[in-house]
Amino acid sequence: MDVNALPKYDFSDNPTNCCPRFDPDGWDEQDLHFDRKLFVKAETKSLFHIPVNMGSVFKKTFAAIESAGAQSDDDMIVLSHDPSSWSSEHYFAVTKDVPGQEMVHLSGDYMTKVFEGPFKDVPKWEADMTAYVEGRGKKVGKMYFFYTTCPRCAKYYGKNYVVAVAQLA
Repeated sequence: MDVNALPKYDFSDNPTNCCPRFDPDGWDEQDLHFDRKLFVKAETKSLFHIPVNMGSVFKKTFAAIESAGAQSDDDMIVLSHDPSSWSSEHYFAVTKDVPGQEMVHLSGDYMTKVFEGPFKDVPKWEADMTAYVEGRGKKVGKMYFFYTTCPRCAKYYGKNYVVAVAQLA
């Protein structure tokens, strides 16, 4: 895959008018390569890894990105990382700087794996992803997850796809 490229995410299949239906084809077991890929960074509060204010933070962040004209249907991903039981970091891919938001660049090599099931399985998915990466002779540096749909949309679609994205050490 080209530098900074992501698998396609079809925004046209969106019967909920919230989260588009996620198609895992093209996302599973991919190698991604970022070179100063631009993201908006937002933080949420958590209670033992359960998000407390994720909805309001995502709504505000997506509104700022849309207002700046910095979204791209061809380059959509939100990487989430829990540095502690009490907070989460979220990285929204964007096409340009977004006023009033914290901007960061991510660089490095990444591997993906798609999982499906309840959010409570994240610790198992993290272990499975680590085993997958190590099985390919690599080491995990930092683990992110791309939650492709909100809980309400996952219930509507009957599937809860989550993409593990491991930055390689």
